[in-house]
Amino acid sequence: MSTKEATETHVLGGWSAYHKLTPEDRKVFDEAMHGFVGVKYNPIAVSTQVVAGMNYRFKCEASMPPSDVIWEAIVEIFKPLNGAPYVTGIVRL
Repeated sequence: MSTKEATETHVLGGWSAYHKLTPEDRKVFDEAMHGFVGVKYNPIAVSTQVVAGMNYRFKCEASMPPSDVIWEAIVEIFKPLNGAPYVTGIVRL
């Protein structure tokens, strides 16, 4: 891959386009959301940003069981170079 191609697909410090979750993305989401109660978040796409670690923006379908009402939300997670990922914000769309 040329430098030009690498720059076009992922700008340094910039966010990637939203894409389907990889198994690693799902693992980060599940680990950060472990023990979270109340609203149920189901990730459907993710965008990432390389920093001193990795920032994630998970586009999710959200619901509060037993209600059938579903809305969209962005769950923001930071995974440091060393340590467990954690939620940094949740925005209802």
